[in-house]
Amino acid sequence: MKKQLVLGLGVLVLLASCVSKKQYTELEAKQKETQDLLNSATVELNKCLADAAASSARVETMKEQLSDLRKANQDLIDTKGNLTTLTQKGAENLEKSLESLKEKDLKISRLQDALNKKDSVTLAIVTSLKKEVGLDDPDIEINVEKGVVFISIADKLLFKSGSYMVSNRAREILAKVAKVVKSKPNFEAMVEAHTDNVPYSKPPLLDNWDLSVKRATSIVRVLADLGVDESKLIAAGRGEFVPLEDNLTAENRAKNRRTRIVVLPKIDEFYQMIEEEMKNLAAGE
Repeated sequence: MKKQLVLGLGVLVLLASCVSKKQYTELEAKQKETQDLLNSATVELNKCLADAAASSARVETMKEQLSDLRKANQDLIDTKGNLTTLTQKGAENLEKSLESLKEKDLKISRLQDALNKKDSVTLAIVTSLKKEVGLDDPDIEINVEKGVVFISIADKLLFKSGSYMVSNRAREILAKVAKVVKSKPNFEAMVEAHTDNVPYSKPPLLDNWDLSVKRATSIVRVLADLGVDESKLIAAGRGEFVPLEDNLTAENRAKNRRTRIVVLPKIDEFYQMIEEEMKNLAAGE
């Protein structure tokens, strides 16, 4: 542009020497017009250059924003994928936990059924005993403690003082007990004999412990003679060591001299019953 301007001025000077004043004036006007156009073009050019620079800056900014948006979008996609995975794992774990709880609940129900079955039999035993033995004798007591049936018989109904020979009255009572025990094949009977603390020594027996054991075995033999399966009978002598009352009075010592027949489920068969329930559970029955 500058070269053109210099060239134009040179031409004007040259022409000024060769042309008339009128022509010179016209050329001068043309030169001014050309200069104005040049100035306008320069302004427009600078404006365009500025706009182009601004546009380039905006383009770069938009490219950076687009890159950030793409990264953020990818992060969201990754996060969604992770959340989906976590949600699936959480759902699987929750499902497994629920299945485990259902299984445990079913096991508890099975065990409860087994216990209820045992308790039902226990109640039937108590009912049968009370019907057979009766409740009119204050020296015979029938009760249930923690699911176990206890038949407590006062010493005076079973033995003479210091003896382990079973009385005829005792045989009548034991016959009724035997009838009930025989009707329950899954239960067994433990005969538990107790004494007071008055020293005892009558050879071949050495003390109250010996006496209590001998009394227990005597009753076991009577029950066996009455038809109770020997494998269901247990003889236990507790001596003076589990008294109901202190031994300070004759009345209390009489209470402590007693024999208990404990009717309880056969432990192995009871556990077998529970195992059967567990097998049914495992088989999905």
